[in-house]
Amino acid sequence: MPVLQREPSKNAGDPSGLPKLPVAPLQQTLDMYLKCMSHLIPEEQLRNTKTIVKKFGAPGGVGEMLQRKLLDRRDLKANWVYDYWLEDMYLNNRLALPVNSSPVMVFPKQKFRCQSDVLRYAANLISGVLEYKSLIETHSLPVEEGRGQQAGTPLCMDQYYKVFTSYRLPGPKTDTLVAQRSTVMPEPEHIIVACKNQLFVLDVVINFRRLNEKDLYTQLKRIREMADCEEERLPPIGLLTSDGRTQWAEARSILIKDSTNRDSLDMIERCLCLVCLDDSSGVELTDTNRASLMLHGGGKDKNGGNRWYDKPMQFVIGADGCCGVVCEHSPFEGIVLVQCTEYLLTYICHRCLVPTYESASIRRFQEGRVDNIRSATPEALAFVKAMTVSSNITDAEKMEKFRTAVTAQTNYTILAVTGMAIDNHLLGLREVSKELKVEMPELFTDPTYLTSIQFILSTSQVPTTEEMFCCYGPVVPNGYGACYNPQTDHIIFCVSSFRDCAETSSDLFVKTLEGCLKEMQDLCRKCNIQADSAERMGGTPKKTAKKS
Repeated sequence: MPVLQREPSKNAGDPSGLPKLPVAPLQQTLDMYLKCMSHLIPEEQLRNTKTIVKKFGAPGGVGEMLQRKLLDRRDLKANWVYDYWLEDMYLNNRLALPVNSSPVMVFPKQKFRCQSDVLRYAANLISGVLEYKSLIETHSLPVEEGRGQQAGTPLCMDQYYKVFTSYRLPGPKTDTLVAQRSTVMPEPEHIIVACKNQLFVLDVVINFRRLNEKDLYTQLKRIREMADCEEERLPPIGLLTSDGRTQWAEARSILIKDSTNRDSLDMIERCLCLVCLDDSSGVELTDTNRASLMLHGGGKDKNGGNRWYDKPMQFVIGADGCCGVVCEHSPFEGIVLVQCTEYLLTYICHRCLVPTYESASIRRFQEGRVDNIRSATPEALAFVKAMTVSSNITDAEKMEKFRTAVTAQTNYTILAVTGMAIDNHLLGLREVSKELKVEMPELFTDPTYLTSIQFILSTSQVPTTEEMFCCYGPVVPNGYGACYNPQTDHIIFCVSSFRDCAETSSDLFVKTLEGCLKEMQDLCRKCNIQADSAERMGGTPKKTAKKS
């Protein structure tokens, strides 16, 4: 008697409204199994396997009984295969996590001039982590959608809620993925900072107030000073987490017999994440070496003990500029790691508008050269915030802010090319005061004016009809030069910054720029599709031209 297939149903208790994972027809899976393996094994072995498969799928046989059990399990579980898959793929694996299981993301190389640069970068990154955690907790992350053949299909976001709340607990035979969500225990409000193989607790929320970057920097500086005290250093306990899972479980069972160790382990296991302040590795930072350092820290003689591999997220910041993140893979997939780290890198590239120079030709006038288009407008800021900060804003509202920003820049461009912009005028007033040898007006000594002419972002549109590009350097030490060349179906950018400036990175700037342009393209396409759909549904008549 054939086993009936139950129709996929939605989980009534699931607020996402996503359907449950279906159970495929038994015979379909068995036939596909043979097709997938038939060309990969010897003929004699294939004949034997076909016999085995036929017996397994026979009416009334063990296959049909197991299929019914799976269908029952599907009715009871949100996902019938999740626990089986998690254990088989990760938790039952006894190999060490570094290299064998934990993927890493290698960040762009940083140019740290001193220890203060390292700590500022770390404070900035931690601030970004807390911002991202807030987006997760308030369910403000946009629901992701499938691509390709599944374009537009909403995707399950559950993995994101495990990024900062999970811990992989070692066991003698199988590990356990522990979730920190609890109505009894408070949510974790601290991170662990690893420095010189020592582990420190850093409270990031005190009296319900999140530490700002200045406070984080101060705390990180104190941690660094404590870690430098060799007399108080403890053994590199983090090395134990890089051992095989059974060996680490045995070592942990010995450690927790001591109450102090037990409390310390509890603080580590309940933290949001780790920030690992690594010493310089002493090797050339080629791509291969940077990847190796992220994967295993360079071993016990370098920074291998400056880790705790059971936590899902370990952010590594090397004094030599080798930075990245190590991920314990069992709570979530690679795309979640990518989305989180891209958010953080964008948060670090700068998250502020700066005085911007955009050349505007005034050659319509005698001996005319250029004036400045002040493209960093309030309207541009409002649009950027709508795209990056605001969570409860529709695509239509984002598009409206985009149009408003474009209009604002267009209006200022008109002022600039007609000689009505501010920069040349202010320059003339300042220089006339010098010629007259009068006391320099306070307007030109005011910090606001001095800030206004520090063009951290210097841009220029240089269109060409051939596939070539123009480039130039930044106009201030901590700035960017960004020349762009609009073509028919693409834009050529040439971005520059100074290598000795720790605040800037051309590679990261370009990556962020490309991502932002794609987001804007997606927004325009969505709004165009929605507008076309509304027009078809509503039957709004289009204007037609008449011959006169």
